[in-house]
Amino acid sequence: MTHSVIELQVSAEDRRVAWLATAAVALSLVDAAIPTPLPGVKPGLANIVTLIVLLRYGWGTAVWVSGLRVLASSLLLGYFLAPGFFLSLSGTLLSLLTLGLVRHLPRRWFGPVSLSICAAFAHIGGQLLLARAWLIPHDGIFLLAPLFGAAALVFGTLNGLIAAKLLTESPTPADHV
Repeated sequence: MTHSVIELQVSAEDRRVAWLATAAVALSLVDAAIPTPLPGVKPGLANIVTLIVLLRYGWGTAVWVSGLRVLASSLLLGYFLAPGFFLSLSGTLLSLLTLGLVRHLPRRWFGPVSLSICAAFAHIGGQLLLARAWLIPHDGIFLLAPLFGAAALVFGTLNGLIAAKLLTESPTPADHV
């Protein structure tokens, strides 16, 4: 019996996506370790990576990095295919769709901070909608919207400021990735 070997060619873009996804996963693990007063209220530190990737490498690369982050983080944290995975996935998908639309608006009004705030609101919106449709089929869940909205505004602003700072400190992409 002969065995054939399939060799995959790994491009510089593949390596870049892998490194960026690794950074996003690491920040997701940090997020998971931070105690929070209410489930779902987290800083969303991995979104800093997503913003930088979006603004440096484009929406398609941001989708890859975010998708890999959701998958790998759920596997590492032990909630793959559990409700938390689907909540994370729904928030991420709505956030990415929002970023895909908002990134075409004028940059003078929609830089890293406003993009981050839009993404944070979309993320929590996606999670609340899925929770309402699947986990808590009662409109009472929307009473939490102001609290989640305030958290999205605070953390979206902070993450956007961090991303903006990192983007200005290192204006050109690293060629070694």
